[in-house]
Amino acid sequence: MVSVTALRDAQDVIIGYLLIGTELKAGALQSAIFNSANFSSIATDAKGVIQIFNVGAERMLGYTAAEVMNKITPADISDPRELIARAKSLSAELATPITPGFEALVFKASRGIEDIYELTYIRKDGSRFPAVVSVTALRDAQDVIIGYLLIGTDNTARKLVEEEQKKSDQRLRDQQFYTRSLIEANIDAIMTTDPSGIITDVNKQMEALTDCTRDELIGAPFKSYFTDPERAEAAIKLVLSEKSVTDYELTARARDGKQTVVSYNATTFYDRNRTLQGVFAAARDVTERKRVEAELQQAKAAAESASRTKSEFLASMSHEIRTPMNAIMGIADLLAKTALSPEQDKYVQIFRRAGDNLLNLINDILDLSKVEASQLELEQTGFSLHDHLEKVMEMVATRANEKGLALVCEIAPGVPNDLVGDPTRLRQVLLNLLGNAIKFTESGEVSLRVTQDGNFAVPTALRFAVSDTGIGIPSQKLGQVFERFTQADSSTTRRFGGSGLGLTISRRLVELMGGRIWVESGVGKGSVFSFAAPFEIWPTTNRPTLITVGVDPEAQLPALRILLAEDSADNCTITMAYLEDTPYQVEIAETGAIACEKFTSGHYDLVLMDRQMPVMDGLTAARSIRAWEQANDRQPTPIIALTASALKGDREMCLAAGCTAFLTKPIKQEVLLQAIKERSQIAPPIVKDESSRTDAAVARLNTKFAVRIPAYLLNCRQNVNFILDALDRVDLETVTILGHQMSGSGGMFGFQEITDISAALEEAAQNADIETSRKWVSELSSYLDRVDTISGYPL
Repeated sequence: MVSVTALRDAQDVIIGYLLIGTELKAGALQSAIFNSANFSSIATDAKGVIQIFNVGAERMLGYTAAEVMNKITPADISDPRELIARAKSLSAELATPITPGFEALVFKASRGIEDIYELTYIRKDGSRFPAVVSVTALRDAQDVIIGYLLIGTDNTARKLVEEEQKKSDQRLRDQQFYTRSLIEANIDAIMTTDPSGIITDVNKQMEALTDCTRDELIGAPFKSYFTDPERAEAAIKLVLSEKSVTDYELTARARDGKQTVVSYNATTFYDRNRTLQGVFAAARDVTERKRVEAELQQAKAAAESASRTKSEFLASMSHEIRTPMNAIMGIADLLAKTALSPEQDKYVQIFRRAGDNLLNLINDILDLSKVEASQLELEQTGFSLHDHLEKVMEMVATRANEKGLALVCEIAPGVPNDLVGDPTRLRQVLLNLLGNAIKFTESGEVSLRVTQDGNFAVPTALRFAVSDTGIGIPSQKLGQVFERFTQADSSTTRRFGGSGLGLTISRRLVELMGGRIWVESGVGKGSVFSFAAPFEIWPTTNRPTLITVGVDPEAQLPALRILLAEDSADNCTITMAYLEDTPYQVEIAETGAIACEKFTSGHYDLVLMDRQMPVMDGLTAARSIRAWEQANDRQPTPIIALTASALKGDREMCLAAGCTAFLTKPIKQEVLLQAIKERSQIAPPIVKDESSRTDAAVARLNTKFAVRIPAYLLNCRQNVNFILDALDRVDLETVTILGHQMSGSGGMFGFQEITDISAALEEAAQNADIETSRKWVSELSSYLDRVDTISGYPL
């Protein structure tokens, strides 16, 4: 009797057969089979007790043959739950009760039925692995079952492959579902076509757009669902040639005739072999967008029209107000210089202040309008910080003196003096902040301090801080002070006046400079308004070499011949009065045409040109004069434009017409005189050799401070004695305070060296360096001894 068992590999493919005779004789072939490590061979007796346990079984299950032979059955190393399940299944299949255990493993084989099944073996260490088992009944010569042979192979690898395949199949199904969900959830109508333009798939939005079902659309020509089939077909051809198309406008047509404007976007797609499959396209309904765009375009046109109207209105009102203001303020200034009774002088001063306030309001409104309309552009020009701040402090000094306030300006050591930026707008911000500080301070001090900002990202940024000892601002109002037409309290406006535009304009200007502005304040504790802005350093090699005549107040003014082109008799009267005490000879031309005739027939050193005049306006006249000069090989004569227009582009238009400078009405006397002086340039004087210089220090100063120089220098010499005494007592706090005071005042009086030495002295005292402090005190004393003054005026 021979028992035949099929031998299978991990993929369940038959790789051979095992034929076993009833009498197991120890032959070489049998020995090779039972000692094979590639599969387990377990032979039992009729009751299932293991009699043979080969090397393969030992390797797979971790038992030695001695541990299992004549002791256990194969059921003892199988998953008991699977045995129960197999017994139940076989009982139902064969309609006979089968006991869970070894009987369930060999029942089919005992009936002569080939039985190959999967089960889970349990190793000695408790781990499990899947196995494919082939069971054969072993019989004697009388066909009586004397045992069973179970040949098993480890099915782990095949199971892993099957599991991975299941996971891969599931991932594919999930990806297909996810992709389909994305397509269906898209707000656009999605479709794919083959290269010839036949629809191969669509989503729900495409069904809604065309009012057709998916089955109706698939297989139909793409172009059939648009009002312009040729344009639709051209879209397919375009995407095939260009690989993609964006914002291609088409009009879709539904079954019921409804038309929808869509933005068609498409690209080609390929299989894994990079073979062209067709076109993937999305059509978005842009009907609403086009409606909104049309409305926005209409609104933009209306806004631009309103902006033009506003600009024209501002230009007109600016001119119409400034023209009579020029006469009003000019006459007020001239009247103030005549002999007046105290009462008359009081009224004139009220007259002048009201005019200044009105002019400031006009300028504020125009500035705010230009900033909000992005029409205000910053200049980039070189300037001296010290000179600039000196002029600013001069402009506010009178108001501070009237209220008895101390006015301090300090520049920290290390702050560069030569800068590039917009000095005019910087001055405007500083005047706004200083003006407010003086306005809201009844007693104490108003100070301006300049330091480096400390922002490492912008190393050239400077910080300006204006502090006062005034009424202060409530904390809940701090966030509103930079809003237009806003002050901390409505009563503030009634008490102190003002339009509430100054801080708004200051904030916008600082932001335009690329900086930031903020405030710290408390009621009754004063306020500190600070702003930081970046500036470039102005190389000294690029500074101009020409100097202006008239800087020295004692210098004699040249006898210039000036042509005044002005049609307003009042303005002529004011201008002539402004120039009355000068050696200037002035001739008047009532129109631009007369100005051109006079200029070409005479000789003039300078022209004052009004912009708006009858017959020929000032810009046309300026262009004519420049053309005549060029044709006759004449050097350009300075032309100063006088205009009541102050909006964006006015200055540029004047300069483009050939004007040398631009003054806005109303024009103050000192501004006009300074402009004339600045346009009269000569070469700089030859500098004497260093060996010819005297030891005396020379200090140049504005005449407004000249009378105070002797007292100031005397105070500095007294401070030197106080400092020496403080150093003897190691009172460095006093040294620091006095050094700080003189470093802030020296430059204001024209003694920059006093400022520099005192700043170094202050720093040495702060560092508790007594030796260096004595050195700087000695340097300061030596400098003061070298300063010569005559009648209180420095040489």
